[in-house]
Amino acid sequence: MPTRRFIVFCVVLGVIIIGWLSWRKLSTRRQLHEVHAPIINKRPVVFASRTFDPGAPPADMPPLAPGENAECDSGFQANASVGGETRQTDATHATVTVTQINVTLQLNISIWLPTGVSQHVAEHEEGHREISETYYQTADKIAERIATTYMDKQVQISGPDLGAESRKTLQQMATEITDEYKRELNPEPAQLLYDAITDHSRNEVLVKDAVAHALRNVSIESTQPATN
Repeated sequence: MPTRRFIVFCVVLGVIIIGWLSWRKLSTRRQLHEVHAPIINKRPVVFASRTFDPGAPPADMPPLAPGENAECDSGFQANASVGGETRQTDATHATVTVTQINVTLQLNISIWLPTGVSQHVAEHEEGHREISETYYQTADKIAERIATTYMDKQVQISGPDLGAESRKTLQQMATEITDEYKRELNPEPAQLLYDAITDHSRNEVLVKDAVAHALRNVSIESTQPATN
């Protein structure tokens, strides 16, 4: 093979090898990222519509606020579990590294309507339901963002029982994740604003307009705390 052709062949082969090594490195990084990403399981909304006798409400019905005759009860739930590796440095000290986070999200909505309720009141409660479901649409993104800050986190622990300390530390982080999720995913200000706009269904403001206004302006308008 002539020298010039041999040089060209070597250059091409070198480019191919460098390209393959770069792709392999990138692929490995992606796999590590996927392995170390939190797992978020957002379950579908569970909805139930219940009717009750105002004179004898069922025991499992949440109490009505003064002046209310119907209710939309929304329960945002989050269950986080954190797994990790414990590397012992001596008999009473170790480093815990978070390697896995699973968060399961759920929204349960129950609308309680008295027998003979008007259509207007029923539509008002559906407005509360719409607000809750709108907040739930981005719940997985919020949980993922919070959980990601704990991935690969390292915590120093000490004590005579390092296994117990490790489990305690991981459980504490799981609790912190769920608590932060509940603080950030808070539909209550929007629900209160919606009730202020509609006067708890006592005026004639259209539900769709009130819902849209509450969702759009909750960050710039405020209402005094009140029971929904």
